Amino acid sequence: MFSKILIANRGEIACRVIRACKALGIRTVAVYSEADANALHVKMADEAVLIGPAPVVQSYLKVDAVLEAAKQTGAEAIHPGYGLLSENAAFATACAEAGIAFIGPKPEVIAKMGVKTEARVIMQQAGVPVVPGSDGAVADVAEAQALANRFGYPVMLKAAGGGGGIGMQLCHNDEDLEKAFKLCAARAKAYFGNGDLYIEKYVVEPRHIEIQVLADHHGHVVHLNERECSIQRRHQKVVEEAPSPFIDPGLRAMMGEVAVKAAEAIGYTNAGTLEFLVDKDRNFYFLEMNTRLQVEHPVTELITEVDLVQWQIRIAAGEALTLQQEALAPRGHAIEARLYAEDPKTFMPSPGTLSTLEWPEGIRIDAWIEPGTVVSPHYDPMLAKLIAYGNDREEAIATLQAAVAKLKVEGIKTNAPMIEAVLANPRFQAGNFTTDFVATDLMASV
Repeated sequence: MFSKILIANRGEIACRVIRACKALGIRTVAVYSEADANALHVKMADEAVLIGPAPVVQSYLKVDAVLEAAKQTGAEAIHPGYGLLSENAAFATACAEAGIAFIGPKPEVIAKMGVKTEARVIMQQAGVPVVPGSDGAVADVAEAQALANRFGYPVMLKAAGGGGGIGMQLCHNDEDLEKAFKLCAARAKAYFGNGDLYIEKYVVEPRHIEIQVLADHHGHVVHLNERECSIQRRHQKVVEEAPSPFIDPGLRAMMGEVAVKAAEAIGYTNAGTLEFLVDKDRNFYFLEMNTRLQVEHPVTELITEVDLVQWQIRIAAGEALTLQQEALAPRGHAIEARLYAEDPKTFMPSPGTLSTLEWPEGIRIDAWIEPGTVVSPHYDPMLAKLIAYGNDREEAIATLQAAVAKLKVEGIKTNAPMIEAVLANPRFQAGNFTTDFVATDLMASV
């Protein structure tokens, strides 16, 4: 086992990884920007190293600075969290070349899954169903329009080299596609360094379902059931739950088996997630694979009693999985709400200083803020995750509703009213929703 790990991240995920390390008796090193000098993850870590100014490109994305911090402090491994460098194959390669363990999959796997068009081909070869779409990046608008007319509108225009809703646009006709093409290509180039685009047939009334997998270096792969991630705004998840109210045991077993076979086919190791779209007839299609820990991992932890972050570390250290598939059936129900520093009506960020913060009791809270925290405009506006557990879905919803009602945050705006509106919505409570829920059902009530 490692004796010291550097966390190449910030915010709540850095705090989460530090807690996992402490539970395993591992010393931790935090890296931080000038804007995060007083951040909670810096206070929690055993050591901390300043790596640059506030902008992420000058600090958290600066590979040389992160590796130098690891060398200076004697860290044997680096945990990248999610976002930032977590799916950067070049960074994983640089870690290996420096003799530092990267807590994640092999660089070549990250690279293959990071290019969405290549990932589609690999998944098809592994027998995983994919949404009808272009075989690779489209050359120009004319090719995109020709394919769209062949598949039939609506279609989704997507960035080949990224995710998170960036460089993505729903198009209903040729005119929409022409307008979106340049904009999406420019955004994809700016965010991912790759302006290539591809198109997929839009699945009508889809649900966004993902399967968590764990794989060690000894050939063992298990899945830890599904997560329901259909409550989204601007293609970004807001409320997630496990298990899904839409997935029955038979479909769960089928999707889990497909996810395990896919992981085996690409030689996957560590924690990963396969994302699928599921239509109203319960047909499922591969969307993408995230070669890292997911933001919403706590709901899986609560229904399986498995600490995913500890297992990430143990697998990277060479340990064999001791988890048995038959013992990982979901128990109870968990729901997570992401608390953002944003205006709930416009989704625009709301930076500032937290003057008051009072957390509710009775739920799990993964957070990086405390009274007096300055929420910077330089970073993702997520403040915390509020996660409730119940013996069934109704109990989990009620528990989270009571907790959010007691939450007190002052000094900045948050999306707490939106979370309350989601939880109170009859369609949500009935489990009868799709990815269009926020746009079509919720905004009028917030």
